Amino acid sequence: MLQSTALVSVKNLRYSYGQRVAVGGVSFDVAQGEIFGLLGPNGAGKTTTLSCLAGLLGAFEGELEMKGQRYRPGDSVDDRRRLGLVPQELALYDDLTGRENLVFFGKINGIKGVDLVQAVDKALSLAGLADRAGDRVKEYSGGMKRRLNLAAGDLHSPSLLLLDEPTAGVDPQSRNHIFEALRALRTQGRTIIYTTHYMEEAQRLCDRVAIINEGLIAAIGTARELATGIGKPEADLEDVFLHLTGRSLRDR
Repeated sequence: MLQSTALVSVKNLRYSYGQRVAVGGVSFDVAQGEIFGLLGPNGAGKTTTLSCLAGLLGAFEGELEMKGQRYRPGDSVDDRRRLGLVPQELALYDDLTGRENLVFFGKINGIKGVDLVQAVDKALSLAGLADRAGDRVKEYSGGMKRRLNLAAGDLHSPSLLLLDEPTAGVDPQSRNHIFEALRALRTQGRTIIYTTHYMEEAQRLCDRVAIINEGLIAAIGTARELATGIGKPEADLEDVFLHLTGRSLRDR
């Protein structure tokens, strides 16, 4: 259930690559325990926004806050440990087993001893990989790797979990497992920001979504609120998305 107090606040975020403005003044709040979708066409600025939140890009303008306090994961180890990142490109070691990968990432996040063993076992259960924990990751299917990628990002129970297209290229069973895992994390109070190109995923999973286009927020709200906002209360999220961002190809 959503709470009224924002866990994360993004205030007038701006970022440029040289002369090209990627994000031109983005603001939004994400509530504690919310799955918040960040949607946009290629080149719209969503990955740049996510990278600023993850601490991967630091030279931005604007303010990031967590629980009302300044938040700078690029500069602060403590802030980074409040964050879990599940990147689109798999961040796993193929020659290590599933368990060895999780142990490695757990140690990076300062988990030790019995706490580490318990965290790894919990993560393997979340990923549905307890029976394959001793297999090398290079032997995993694409869906298994995606599930382990999610488990690695959430291993240290971060306050904020950032997911960049976490179901890209997976089979329907693994996609459904990931959805169920994310809903379970939400019930535990985890706050999630989720990017995807699959509109049906966002409609099914996200409490609210922000649609970003050309570096600016075009609309924000529940899927129903966005449909009502364009004067088509029965429209699905894909129709809303195309209405707000246009139908032109974005091959860049």
